Amino acid sequence: MKLIKVGAVVLNQTPLDWNNNKKNIINAIKEARKQEITLLCLPELCITGYGCEDAFYAPHLHASALKMLTEIVPETQGMIVSVGLPVVVQNKLFNVACLISDAQIVGFVAKRFLAGDGIHYEPRWFMPWKQGEKTLIEIEGKKYPIGDYFFKIGGVKIGFEICEDAWVANRPGRSLYEAGVEIILNPSASHFAFGKIDVRKRFVLEGSRSFGVTYLYANLLGNEAGRAIYDGGALIASNGEMLAVGERLGFHDYLITSATIDVDINKISQITNRAPFQHVSLEENCLQTEFHYPNVIPLPKQIALATWEMSNFIKEEEFTRVLVLGLYDYMRKSRSNGFVISLSGGADSSALACLCRLVFEMGIENIGFDKFMEKISYLKNSKEMTDANILTKNLLTCVYQASKNSGDITQNAAEKLATALNASYFSLFIGDLVTDYQTIIEESLGRALTWQNDDVTLQNIQARVRSPSIWMFANIKNALLLSTSNRSEAAVGYATMDGDTSGGLSPIAGIDKAFLRQWLRWLEKEGINKTKKIEALHFVNEQQPTAELRPAENKQTDEADLMPYDLLDDIEELAIRDKKSPIECFYFLQAKYVNYSTDQLKEWTAKFFRLWCRNQWKRERYAPSFHVDDKNLDPKTWCRFPILSGGFEVELKALMNL
Repeated sequence: MKLIKVGAVVLNQTPLDWNNNKKNIINAIKEARKQEITLLCLPELCITGYGCEDAFYAPHLHASALKMLTEIVPETQGMIVSVGLPVVVQNKLFNVACLISDAQIVGFVAKRFLAGDGIHYEPRWFMPWKQGEKTLIEIEGKKYPIGDYFFKIGGVKIGFEICEDAWVANRPGRSLYEAGVEIILNPSASHFAFGKIDVRKRFVLEGSRSFGVTYLYANLLGNEAGRAIYDGGALIASNGEMLAVGERLGFHDYLITSATIDVDINKISQITNRAPFQHVSLEENCLQTEFHYPNVIPLPKQIALATWEMSNFIKEEEFTRVLVLGLYDYMRKSRSNGFVISLSGGADSSALACLCRLVFEMGIENIGFDKFMEKISYLKNSKEMTDANILTKNLLTCVYQASKNSGDITQNAAEKLATALNASYFSLFIGDLVTDYQTIIEESLGRALTWQNDDVTLQNIQARVRSPSIWMFANIKNALLLSTSNRSEAAVGYATMDGDTSGGLSPIAGIDKAFLRQWLRWLEKEGINKTKKIEALHFVNEQQPTAELRPAENKQTDEADLMPYDLLDDIEELAIRDKKSPIECFYFLQAKYVNYSTDQLKEWTAKFFRLWCRNQWKRERYAPSFHVDDKNLDPKTWCRFPILSGGFEVELKALMNL
């Protein structure tokens, strides 16, 4: 037997945060050494951070990354370690993994397949490395090989698939298999999306089985750059068997997942594989160096499942965990003193208030109070905060702002929820300000404003008047103002620009209203582990969603203004994600929603497309949102659409003439 203890690392990095990123990397290496790990894989672009955007163009970034690399190399004595960084070769930028053995750089492997769909934009900055190409780069007067290489270190062959490389049909693992590689390292930066962990497990398991290798998958963790949230979840598989699964969505700076492997088993697996022999010579792609592997006591053969292993979590709990981690990292990395929410008593703002409370409860539970507070030690009064209740009182401010059209039900819901969460709560009356604005305009126009003629104007002024006061709270607290828009409303522009869209971050703008209401009911009745229920949500969940901007006798509800939310979400998915025409959307709705008339379904379909086209300018101005599924409408990262367009006029005419 040739036993080697291997490890895959997840890191919570920040773009361009050189000292912190280096500290996390070195601390992970030191911890791995304590655990007697010999071979360690760290995530993609972990030195710079993955989300540097156009800063990747800057020469000083390239120089700083190499400088950090040279400072990390001496920390790897007695180990084999891979780290990720951008490297310039012949005036072209590449996304590379550097393999270090016993404090010496062995060589660099560049990513061959770049992620350029959805939230990814790698081809904007990087060039894909061509198969078979090899050259040299110079670092501090020394030349090192870079290109299509694998490595033979101490008699063990090691190769790379860098993130997207493993997601394509012609993955590099095929040629690594032909070369007899026994271990494949996959340094990744794979953002969270619902269900994505199962896809990762499949390609890791399938790669280990098909190629007869041990497969190490490393990933980033946390809210790295603002929008994408990385869930960690390191994986180690060997010959089609999962050996270890790492914790996901934790609040740690770094985590290591390890396993002891028998390299000889991989060799036997490749010998017994009946795939046709490939008459190719790949040894010229091999970089060799001597290395002494220490004696390793084998670990029990079992799957190491972490406390927060997500495969068994329902979607509601997974949503909770990803949002609270995203909010915590956004707060501390922006050095904000907590959160401010304009709490209407409705679903969206109530959801955010609950998530903010859970940031403190779940963070402390996950990493302990001292570590949690160490990461937000920039807060001036941090030493006075001794538990989750005091943290919430100091760092979560909720403000109910009533107009003359607000009702007792929403005010009661807001107050009951804020009290249950132990948030700081304020109630303001903005009716006089609304009246003052209305009077000024009426005097200027020489006529009265009426609901019959000026419905949108009179609704919007109520929402906009709330903005200055809630911004004042955010400024006074030096806190992060959260916008409460959801994806269903964003699709049709059902929001007042510079009113309820006000904020520096819009955490739930990628989540549809139907799921959000389902989640709130779950949080009221079930909660995480049956212990984190928030029963005060009863006062929110018993209501129909309403903007509450028209007089009470109008009995305004969101769905009466728009259409049923589940139907709206179906049209949005068909039209925007699946790129279906209005007629195609209508046929789908007709088959699914048999209780509605043909004319009603046509009208709702046409209404969606008209509102979608009319309100692209609003989506362009929304505060940044978290990307947590593959139906995001964020025009900066996922769903581009022209601000001005023909508005599907021809297509909608054809629909109405059916």
